[in-house]
Amino acid sequence: FIGFMFGLLFLAMRNDVSPGLASLLMQSQVFMTLLLVAWLQHERMPRVQFGGLALATLGFALIAWQSFHQTHTDVTPLGLTLALGGALCWACGNVLARSIGKVDMLGFMVWSSVFAVPPLLVLSLWFEGPAAITEALPRASLAAWAAIVWQAVGNTLFGYAAWGWLLARHPAATVAPMALLVPVVGLGTSALFLGGPLQPWKLAAAALVLAGLAVNLLWPRLRPAAGR
Repeated sequence: FIGFMFGLLFLAMRNDVSPGLASLLMQSQVFMTLLLVAWLQHERMPRVQFGGLALATLGFALIAWQSFHQTHTDVTPLGLTLALGGALCWACGNVLARSIGKVDMLGFMVWSSVFAVPPLLVLSLWFEGPAAITEALPRASLAAWAAIVWQAVGNTLFGYAAWGWLLARHPAATVAPMALLVPVVGLGTSALFLGGPLQPWKLAAAALVLAGLAVNLLWPRLRPAAGR
């Protein structure tokens, strides 16, 4: 699932969705995970989570409307589909990891990353072709190799292993709200370093998605106080 997640995400960001908007669309994995757990593991969703899902769905619907009715480079229908497909793969991976239970997260990420190589290689051969790969490898810049190392070591091995380690040792209500920073950092750095515009519709969509995420992530912490 990790291989397909990154493969679809990078395909989307190649020409069809901006990096900042991609980071926002990928947060749909939170709600996909909730729905998959409710469907496959028969875990009941509280009503408040349906409220958070409704808010976020409005934000994603606004992005979808823009992709079909506006002519710009922020997002296309293909980019929207690929990014949401990557989020679905992430959600499936979450459900699988949840069913495994407590494990050595670094070892889990290392071995799962190894198994991610074949599907990524197949996707690369399919979409880019052997000729493009053999031509690009010797011409790759230091910046490109640095990005690969960061993606493999910093983002995947350290990031996901540290996240899993924190979730296994601290209350989810303490750790999970930090995920709210992902789209904020994504949109902010995209605007700062890549010149990505922050149009009103994009800010409105981000606000709706973040509101939905906040409801779902912060509710476990607020519920005990509400019951006092």
